[in-house]
Amino acid sequence: MKLFLVAGEPSGDALGAALMAGLKALAPGVEFHGIGGPLMEAQGLVSRFPMEELSVMGLMEILPRYRHLKRRIAETADAVAALAPDALITIDSPDFSLRVARLVRAAAPGVTTVHYVAPTVWAWRPGRAAKMAEVIDHVLALFPFEPPYMEAAGMTCDFVGHPVVTEPRATQAEAAAFRETHMIGPDQPVVLCLPGSRRSEVARLAPRFNEALLRLRDREPGLRVVLPTVRGVSEMVRAMAARWPHPPLVVEAPEDKRAAFAAADLALAASGTVSLELAASRTPMVVAYDMHPLTRFIVGRMLKVDTVTLVNLVSQTRAIPEFLGTECRPGKIARTLAELMENEAARAEQLAAMELTMQRLGEGGEAPGLRAARSVLQALERRARGRGQSLPKR
Repeated sequence: MKLFLVAGEPSGDALGAALMAGLKALAPGVEFHGIGGPLMEAQGLVSRFPMEELSVMGLMEILPRYRHLKRRIAETADAVAALAPDALITIDSPDFSLRVARLVRAAAPGVTTVHYVAPTVWAWRPGRAAKMAEVIDHVLALFPFEPPYMEAAGMTCDFVGHPVVTEPRATQAEAAAFRETHMIGPDQPVVLCLPGSRRSEVARLAPRFNEALLRLRDREPGLRVVLPTVRGVSEMVRAMAARWPHPPLVVEAPEDKRAAFAAADLALAASGTVSLELAASRTPMVVAYDMHPLTRFIVGRMLKVDTVTLVNLVSQTRAIPEFLGTECRPGKIARTLAELMENEAARAEQLAAMELTMQRLGEGGEAPGLRAARSVLQALERRARGRGQSLPKR
């Protein structure tokens, strides 16, 4: 069995790696081709080009790189058509992934197409599901409320759980060791600074996050700031952080990031999957985000929900405070961080929402990567039966 996978950012790389591990367990001998990051490479993928080239988000952020991305889309689609895999599995990054799928559907209509991470049609642009159904056969959903939206558009869809529920977490001993290693006192407050995993996000949010944390430091002089980062933006983050008046501790290794999450008292985070990672470690948080003004205007007019924080959406609460768009201002953020440090009731409300979120995302059940792998194989079997064919024996 040959599969072509495409991931374009760190969260997709993590999903792809878990899926690959599940597929290897259920279908030994499966071949992987495509584009991915270090986690997928560790599972045996040889990426056709660096995944980080695709880590762009937002209309105005994409425009300067449009011609290069268009070439990569054509190049990737040509590679899929030439390989003729059993399935093309695109993972998130819909601006890139679905364009590839459209070209593949035109050139090689027999290739089964699977997309991992349902589009957020429940939040904005509901018409995307119908458009996606033109080129995608099957969807792997991270959230339990998503399959009906995909099925209504004509695709098959399975809720496979969110990988955050099975990611390793640091122990309290590891958290204490992290503090000791970095000379952080046991009673010294630690705040995580998480300005995103894309260069455009870091450039836009990091200066505001720094200003908010400087203001918080005025109230908490002993405050230590830890800035976890990822490959692709780590060099940019380190250079930027070195120029800050109080340079944060920058960590990149996965074990250091896990220990930092466990050691932290509080986090200031960009909107996105990181809110679920913080929920998994039960770290109280404030979420803030902004985009290019034109992108913000367009998205704001189409938004259908009153919160974009995943913990709020999954738990059906509004426990996590968020500052979006024009509200993403250091003064407001700093005041809310200070209140959260002092307000035990607000922290307890967040912890309850986090517990409910993890439960609904499948904590304690079968690993999402294995569930996703089984869903892919079942989708391939359905397609094969429809054509009067059969898959190789597993």
